Amino acid sequence: MRRSDDRILTTHVGSIPRPPALRDLLVRADRGEAVDGAALERATEAAIRDVVGRQLDAGIDVGNDGEQPRPGFSTYVVDRMQGFGGESKRPLARDLVDFPDYAEMLARRRSAAARIANAPQAVAEVKYTDLAPATRECDLFERATEANPKKFVERFMTAASPGVMATILLDAHYRSHERYVTALAREIKQEYALIHRRGFVLQVDCPDLAMERVRFFQHDPLERFQEMVKLHVDAINQATEGIPADRIRLHVCWGNYDGPHTHDVPMEAVLPLLYRARGGALSIPFANPRHAHEYKVLKRHPLPDGMLLIPGVIDSTTNYVEHPEVVADRIAQAVDAVGDRTRVIASTDCGFGTFAGSENVAPSVVWAKLRALSEGAALATRRLFP
Repeated sequence: MRRSDDRILTTHVGSIPRPPALRDLLVRADRGEAVDGAALERATEAAIRDVVGRQLDAGIDVGNDGEQPRPGFSTYVVDRMQGFGGESKRPLARDLVDFPDYAEMLARRRSAAARIANAPQAVAEVKYTDLAPATRECDLFERATEANPKKFVERFMTAASPGVMATILLDAHYRSHERYVTALAREIKQEYALIHRRGFVLQVDCPDLAMERVRFFQHDPLERFQEMVKLHVDAINQATEGIPADRIRLHVCWGNYDGPHTHDVPMEAVLPLLYRARGGALSIPFANPRHAHEYKVLKRHPLPDGMLLIPGVIDSTTNYVEHPEVVADRIAQAVDAVGDRTRVIASTDCGFGTFAGSENVAPSVVWAKLRALSEGAALATRRLFP
């Protein structure tokens, strides 16, 4: 994995809003409606080509396909694995229970989105039987990057973690959370291996390692949640076996919504457990106002030797465009916490389009934010690389 050896590199967490035509096709297909397969294919290929070009124009160094073919960052797997059906009934987060008027507002905004709280559930043995969709996504991304005269410093591809699948696509078959997570790890391993074989850095999306404290495990004591974090980390390690740790980056967050977040688990309660995962980089939010103070935790619990930090220095839930000086300050804060400028890659807090149709940030603002990220990284480079 590339480091910021002579300048601060930039990246993002993965998802970018889809064009309206593609978004609508994905949402309809996700809801079980018949769609024109050829039209969906054309719209997907055009969107990937466009999103690759826009990232490069914005100055992003480490880019991806924006997750354009996927209805959701975690729920896409139901179209690639057997064993899912019916409907999950995911519990509300604790802050949504405390602030029901906000919960109602959020539900209205997501009414036309792909399924989030009511995605399918496991109704039979889960099995990854066809890598063709994942292969096709890799092909489209590779073709788009090769066709563009500008080049990324490095390319990555995201994939859902066993734990986040298990806590969003709920279990109605295994009757054991541990068995379900283990089964998902066994099957998603094929997709992880494919991404690695294609030469991309694998980003494992595992927001469950923080976010699910207030959802799936909200009624459990903290110690129980920490034990489940260990279980989910072990599942990641099983699924990534055979992939060098320095080709894996992990994304952890507290949920990509602009809510109160008043019950979020403190970073200090989970950070040492995250270090148990096989990974060469940790992507974690620091731009949002609920967690911007937690850089100091990295000084009490330093990153393992060689691990990179991918701090969120751009908020992915608001339409404020951060000033480049603010971005540079946040990058400098991250470098101070890590103690090594080469081990910091500037990023966003989370994705901008984690589920099709549920975006918080207008697409034009997304690109302005990514330009501000690049401009802030350039300012930070001048400060940190005299």
